[in-house]
Amino acid sequence: MIPKDILEKILRIDITTNRLVTDVFAGAYHSVFKGRGMEVDEVREYQPGDDIRSIDWNVTARTGFAHVKKYVEERELTVMVLVDASASMHFASSGQMKNRLAAEIAAVLAFAAIRNNDKVGLLMFTDGPELFIPPKKGKAHVLRVIREILYFKPKAKATHFPKMLEFLTKVLARRATVFVISDFLDSNDDYAGLSKSMRIANQHHDLIAITLTDPREAHLNDCGLVEVKDAESGARMVVDTSNEKLRREYQSMAQSLVKNRSRIFDMIGIDHIDISTDVPYTKALVSFFAQRRHRLAR
Repeated sequence: MIPKDILEKILRIDITTNRLVTDVFAGAYHSVFKGRGMEVDEVREYQPGDDIRSIDWNVTARTGFAHVKKYVEERELTVMVLVDASASMHFASSGQMKNRLAAEIAAVLAFAAIRNNDKVGLLMFTDGPELFIPPKKGKAHVLRVIREILYFKPKAKATHFPKMLEFLTKVLARRATVFVISDFLDSNDDYAGLSKSMRIANQHHDLIAITLTDPREAHLNDCGLVEVKDAESGARMVVDTSNEKLRREYQSMAQSLVKNRSRIFDMIGIDHIDISTDVPYTKALVSFFAQRRHRLAR
């Protein structure tokens, strides 16, 4: 039986996100993603302004000239929401816990999808896939997805993306719009593996990365001696946060992590949305929809 507090959270998220979808996101979702679930109609030579993700590399290699796939729109899309359930997502220094924020963002995307008669599925992951809910339609299904995100008890604490993305490409035969909601803190620091696995997944699907960040992960306050613990490895250490040099180095490492992550996404051609737990996420989502709609209209 689901605990009362979880049911209350589901109800609050249902009410909040339905209002947001009605007022803000339903039309934006339709204009941006309707037509992204496609079947190949023909192949033609590349023209300036074409999406490089549409390049047919086999035909390009055979002819010596860049060719792109031309698509015809399917009547419905498949939307997959991939949610990081690792230990680092159960953290908040201000605002919402990252896992709670992930549930709310997933709900907005899922409700927008079912308003457009699309299917929605869920994949919860840690150092590999842990829970897969196949894509279906309907509000009851979306409420189940939200419940699982809030109530799910992962078996592992660590994060590792390649296994999860490899699983995704195996279970989804048709092209899907895939939102990966995570803090992208890989326990193995395997960013080469992340880059390779996301590149492969993006060849099969329309991948969009939503990065959740807590302010404390970017800046270290002067609090004197503090014992810190790595949520995923369990390692502990005492640090002197009054040390200005240490705080500068911490901030520099955090900034480097963000730059490297963005560089990987840009290099692969993946759209990405950065959301901080201490500010409303709606602004970042609205900005993403607007930018993507503008790019697709060109």
